[in-house]
Amino acid sequence: MEAVVAVFALLFLLCVVLGAYATVRAVGAAKRGVDRTISQARRTVEDHTLRARSLAQPGPAGELAELRLALRTSMRATQDALYAGAAEDESLKESLALFERLSVHGRELDGELKRLESEPDRATLAARLPDLRARTRRITRSADSLRWAARDRAHRFADDDLDTLSAQIDMEAGALRHWTRAETPAEPPRGAEPPAAAGD
Repeated sequence: MEAVVAVFALLFLLCVVLGAYATVRAVGAAKRGVDRTISQARRTVEDHTLRARSLAQPGPAGELAELRLALRTSMRATQDALYAGAAEDESLKESLALFERLSVHGRELDGELKRLESEPDRATLAARLPDLRARTRRITRSADSLRWAARDRAHRFADDDLDTLSAQIDMEAGALRHWTRAETPAEPPRGAEPPAAAGD
């Protein structure tokens, strides 16, 4: 009897431990999901704010908002394309490493542009804009280049796969239709007379 009680106690303890572990995992996953949703919402709000500023504020302040928006949009699109492609294509790991290095420069520039949004001296801001414009252009051009190269590679592999699949389907269709060739009567050799009809 004591052995049965001990077994049930161990099973109960095991269920409690597994339940606690599952609860901790579920709470952690929910927290990560909430954090991800909050950061996406924050990004969306900030992007809409930048878009509104670029349209509503003339001059250097509006141009700063345009630069930040262009930089953030390009970097995010490249990040999404590379991470999606890396899940299917291992050779994009090096491209991801390059993008991470580029992201450091992008975050630095985004932070600098954000700080300059509150700069009261518009003359200083106007003097710094050409350099900021050039840096933004270089970073977005590099990000766009990585993104389009990854997309071209994915399209190329998809086209190659489709060509291979089409050839295999044609071969299988030919194999399935082999009976049509076997049932057609063989043509008599040239010069041979056709067989006489049964009533002759």
